[in-house]
Amino acid sequence: MNRSISYRGKLADSAQDTIPLHTNDGKTGYKITKLELMGAEPGTGTYELVLQVWSIKQTTVVGTVDFSDLTLLGVGYYRDNAGSQYQDSTTVIFDNIIFNQDIYVTAKDVSGNTKPINYYFELEQIDLTEDQALVAIVKNLRNEQ
Repeated sequence: MNRSISYRGKLADSAQDTIPLHTNDGKTGYKITKLELMGAEPGTGTYELVLQVWSIKQTTVVGTVDFSDLTLLGVGYYRDNAGSQYQDSTTVIFDNIIFNQDIYVTAKDVSGNTKPINYYFELEQIDLTEDQALVAIVKNLRNEQ
């Protein structure tokens, strides 16, 4: 049976959150179905922020995006400029991959400001067979190397 669960949080610039999803048997899988961003201080300052969702913990939080990195599960770009004639904008892209381990969310304000960002995402929870769970675990282990 598939279910939907959601997570939300607020990240400071250059910070990382851990979303605990692992289970003892690995038979619960997830995939991202929705990812949204909103500045913590909308309309009051300049944002140019990259939020990324990873399958492995990051040693350094960066604002560059590399879609060839197989550990990147999703990315959101948020731009807002208070007092400007330009409208805020958000671009979100996420992969359709199924994972069964913890994921990590990072934020980097590439404009040089250090304002925090709010994030919200929904995951589809999927029951995995033993074989599917093993494949997901092996993929995750290979990505860590």
